[in-house]
Amino acid sequence: MGITWVMRVLVAEDEKTLADLVAEGLRRYAMAVDVAYDGTAAAERLSVNDYDVLVLDRDLPGTPGDAICRDLAQAGARTRILMLTAAASVRDRVAGLGLGADDYLPKPFDYAELVARVQALGRRSQAPVPPLLTRGDIVLDAPRMQAFRDGRYLALSRKEFALLEVLMRADGAIVSAEELLERAWDEHTDPFSGVVRVTMSKLRAKLGDPPVIGTVAGRGYHLP
Repeated sequence: MGITWVMRVLVAEDEKTLADLVAEGLRRYAMAVDVAYDGTAAAERLSVNDYDVLVLDRDLPGTPGDAICRDLAQAGARTRILMLTAAASVRDRVAGLGLGADDYLPKPFDYAELVARVQALGRRSQAPVPPLLTRGDIVLDAPRMQAFRDGRYLALSRKEFALLEVLMRADGAIVSAEELLERAWDEHTDPFSGVVRVTMSKLRAKLGDPPVIGTVAGRGYHLP
């Protein structure tokens, strides 16, 4: 099995308060979320980062949301697009889907529905994986965000869970600290903050003895 990753999402929405609320809410589900408040910034982030899902306001200033959607579709990008708009007519929805959007959600929307749609699109953007990941005596239930070791429930934080999921899906391969940072945190995280090392230390403590996460000097971490 190749290395997969925690779902990475870009929220492109010019209503700053709404964009920040959506982003913070998605982070509660262990997603790594970036935010762009206009179309130009969104296009720049899409050109340098590999996102699983784009939550796209159709009426963005700068580069229009329609243009971003059309360009991604024409390029054959794997990024799935959830289009948001205040225009809720059937004609508007058909037009949005015709541009290449994978799903369409009119404003105002129910937040639980937004999360469910983002999660569904994220699953479609990746190769199928088992709902339960097992390695040794560790079992991880990604949909329910639960983890167990030898039948003992592990009370993990969102980031601890995210690190464990990346390591388990790596199937024994070594994962560098830089890749863990990219997969489990957003682009605003300081790469020199030591956040991966600190979070990994807490995860190891909660996993208990005998130790299961190995460190390979100069290369990263692995779960043998």
